[in-house]
Amino acid sequence: MTITDEKPRRKPTWIRVKAPGSAEYSETARLMRAHSLNTVCEEAACPNIGECWAHGHATVMILGDVCTRACGFCNVATGRPRQVDPFEPENLALAVGKLGLKHVVITSVDRDDLADGGASQFVACIQQMRAHAADTTIEVLTPDFLHKDNALESVVDAKPDVFNHNVETVPRLYASVRKGARYAQSTGLLRRAKERDGSLFTKSGLMVGLGEKISEVHAVMDDLRGADVDFLTIGQYLQPTRMHLEVEEFITPEAFDGLAKVAADKGFLKVSATPLTRSSYHAGEDFQRLVAARAARQA
Repeated sequence: MTITDEKPRRKPTWIRVKAPGSAEYSETARLMRAHSLNTVCEEAACPNIGECWAHGHATVMILGDVCTRACGFCNVATGRPRQVDPFEPENLALAVGKLGLKHVVITSVDRDDLADGGASQFVACIQQMRAHAADTTIEVLTPDFLHKDNALESVVDAKPDVFNHNVETVPRLYASVRKGARYAQSTGLLRRAKERDGSLFTKSGLMVGLGEKISEVHAVMDDLRGADVDFLTIGQYLQPTRMHLEVEEFITPEAFDGLAKVAADKGFLKVSATPLTRSSYHAGEDFQRLVAARAARQA
């Protein structure tokens, strides 16, 4: 990963994806609207939405569609959020049941305006899922709960199957990429989650192509292994609009293969590193692989 003199203007061929339009995609969209649910797939303009929704996979975004932060990479709206919807956890469980999901990813906007950062809504969603879709495994992708005492602990104690929190980028770029966030808070959150429940699978991800150096990416890997993180995802940053941070470099598939090898050698149970990898991409299949990898290591 190097910073070139001239920023790339067009996406390379390995980044381009087909526009969504299948019947299954339309049915997933209908169910989300019928149950008044938001998805990060839509709000963050994920390039994989056509593929995932065609297979009935969606990452549900709770606590509204307005974030209290303004990260330089993120397409989610920023402003003053609405009140928390008390029916959201039950609606989520009902939609998951109708979609027949084996694995669900629940994420949220940042809610710095709430005393617990929205942790109680995560807990309620997990509880409703256990009550109405007991066979579905649950992955939570949480905010950093900065200055929110006991928020992390309450979510971990609700017993999700996977606790995911993305560091997003290398520490040097936090001021522009993750305004209002702290790298040490994010790595510490992941460490504390595993300390709270050693049986919990923990997961984190970062984007590349923002001007980071390869040595910095390797250092983040070391920090995450130091926090006993099990699963690492690495994907290409894509600029959602001209108002967001520009892409500094498109990383080749071969370079992603190299990152995956380095991460595996550092001891992660599971690594997904491709240009189109996103934190929730193929999450269900990857969870099964994660379970198998832990069992093999403990055998």
